[in-house]
Amino acid sequence: MALTFDHPGERAAADPIKLLAIRETPLSVDEVFRAVGDDASGGTTLFVGTVRNHDGGADVDALGYSCHPTAEAELRRVAEKVVANHPVRALAAVHRVGDLEVGDIAVVVAVSCPHRAEAFEACRRLIDDLKHEVPIWKHQTFSDGTEEWVGSC
Repeated sequence: MALTFDHPGERAAADPIKLLAIRETPLSVDEVFRAVGDDASGGTTLFVGTVRNHDGGADVDALGYSCHPTAEAELRRVAEKVVANHPVRALAAVHRVGDLEVGDIAVVVAVSCPHRAEAFEACRRLIDDLKHEVPIWKHQTFSDGTEEWVGSC
């Protein structure tokens, strides 16, 4: 189930939201970086979240992400909020769902703004709000056989 959505032809040319996607396939840092390229921006900030081999002092053996059917709409809402509150010239966010392995890329977000401080602030807001507001859940299996669901990634 690929939940990719990218609507460049459906929005005004001035829309800074360039790419939003929830995918079962591996993510590309280059794709996200290219999406936010903007000649008028002096700062581009990119965040890459990867699957680590531990959490809370326990070794992680397996990890999977799943999402609610409203995840796409919530991702767009979060992106629009960031654009409304920061001088964003270009924004992109992709999140992976399905089974991932240690080292896999789980999420990539990027923001371009006129200045670096603005880009850092907007990118931080984007990843933090995505993590807290978009209904994507993480299921971890630990090496001791225990499991944990994390409310949202």
